Amino acid sequence: MFVHADIIVKLVMIGLAIASLVTWTVWLAKWLELRSARTAVRRDLRTLENCPTLSQAHEQLRNGTSPTAFLMQAAGNEIRLSASLRGDGLKERIAWQLERIEQAASRKMARGTGVLATIGSTAPFVGLFGTVWGIMDSFIGISKAHTTNLAVVAPGIAEALLATALGLVAAIPAVMIYNVLARSTAQYRALLGDASAQVMKLVSRDLDRAKLPLSQAAE
Repeated sequence: MFVHADIIVKLVMIGLAIASLVTWTVWLAKWLELRSARTAVRRDLRTLENCPTLSQAHEQLRNGTSPTAFLMQAAGNEIRLSASLRGDGLKERIAWQLERIEQAASRKMARGTGVLATIGSTAPFVGLFGTVWGIMDSFIGISKAHTTNLAVVAPGIAEALLATALGLVAAIPAVMIYNVLARSTAQYRALLGDASAQVMKLVSRDLDRAKLPLSQAAE
């Protein structure tokens, strides 16, 4: 059917096949990326939970390249910059920094998924365009052949309908994969929120410890 289709219908089919390939490529790449990122955040969360002070957590994560390590590095950097200031606004400044890092990491993780939404929303219409064009071409062929014999009409219509079928084949997985990746990204964002909360807990704990008398802080 593809070989005997009109050139426009062929181009539509090729485009839809490429879109389907892009869909599965994005899924594989983002699935591997999300899996690795979630694993790293969970590992760093365990580290944060086992560290009683910010300095100990910073010592273990300061050379890391994960988003949680960036959160810790940002908190440590803000503490150093605020060494000569009053500590009243320190937690707010750290919270702003952590929020920006969370948003940047979430945007990076969601990068590339927009193409799935585009394919899912446009592929059926592209396939329908190919079908309409193919049926028009079939009707022109019927008028030139001066016959309505089913053996003459059916092949052209079948070739045209193949474009719609390919449009659905490209669109349905794209929509499903987009929804799956959106849920996975939301879970990743929640893990980053947990990591940010752990960092803020250590910051708050150290600030409260610094307000204690030296004898009590040592205990």
